[in-house]
Amino acid sequence: MGIFLGLISGTSVDAIDAALVDFDVAPLRVIATSATPFAPALKRRLSALIENAGSVALDEIGQIDVELGHAFAQAALDLMRNAGIGAGRVTAIGSHGQTLRHRPDLPAPFTWQIGDPNTLAEMTGVAVVADFRRRDVAAGGQGAPLLPVFHDHVFRSDSEDRVITNLGGIANITILSRDSSVAGFDTGPANRLLDAWILLHEGKEFDAGGAWAASGQVDDTLLRELLDEPYFQLTPPKSTGRELFNLPWLQSKLGLFSRQPCDVQATLQQFTAVSLADAVRQYAPGAALYVCGGGAHNLTLLNAIALLIAPNRVASTEDLGLDPDYVEAVAFAWFAKRTLEGLTSSAGSVTGAKGARILGGVYRYA
Repeated sequence: MGIFLGLISGTSVDAIDAALVDFDVAPLRVIATSATPFAPALKRRLSALIENAGSVALDEIGQIDVELGHAFAQAALDLMRNAGIGAGRVTAIGSHGQTLRHRPDLPAPFTWQIGDPNTLAEMTGVAVVADFRRRDVAAGGQGAPLLPVFHDHVFRSDSEDRVITNLGGIANITILSRDSSVAGFDTGPANRLLDAWILLHEGKEFDAGGAWAASGQVDDTLLRELLDEPYFQLTPPKSTGRELFNLPWLQSKLGLFSRQPCDVQATLQQFTAVSLADAVRQYAPGAALYVCGGGAHNLTLLNAIALLIAPNRVASTEDLGLDPDYVEAVAFAWFAKRTLEGLTSSAGSVTGAKGARILGGVYRYA
């Protein structure tokens, strides 16, 4: 069905990732990619909505929904222009949007992504597939993680058991065992707490290469407190987000003890590594681990993970043919393709839904 464009902004709210993908070349060919940072004012307003869920204004949600639609559309238009691909050659855009709230644990469970697809279709002149997660929740699932079905399509191997981990704001794993169907779940925070802590104390958006964490010492007492979170005792299917793992949660674990900020950063990094490694050892012992997402560039984090799961191989999805920065954007291009073909793109074995579902609503241009 030709060329599709995938768009996503993840839990870290750092940028809009975009990928143009040609599916006429098996299994796929990535034509071009881009990462478009949010305008600072929009990012501040969006972060305020997410972090102050108890006191938000409906007018602000509605306006940011449309403004995000504009931002996603501009990212798509810029990518198409720079790649020399006109809108008429793009079959559809698969837009994940930005998660505003993810609460599959409530009596009336829901997940909510914004970034108005109507605005996106009008501005680009391309059909849009969006709102991928809510159908899975309606079918009794977690609505996350969604990527394992895509990982199964492009990364499964006949020669080794594999785990694919996305280290975004939240860490999740996809288990691709040769003798079983796809499985996966969120293991806990990846960059979310690391980014929040360094922004609070150093005014930086992220800890480049884990350098600040490497300057500190892991506090074993604090690490045990962090790991003593009931989420880690839950059995899959399970998913989480910044609704749980946020600065107030961290402050509750810090208590009244005074600690050097760099030591807290080092402990948070080890917390990410241990919670991920525990999940791999329990559910996929011996599997090779392939990393994607922003955390793939944090070498100190990757080294910590490698030590914990040795002798398992740890590598980037680059080794499997996909840039670790754009696996998610490529996936949502693929999801759009599946939706238009009337094919399912979820798995009950991952999310806990009653069965596989065709995800996403279609917003035609005309």
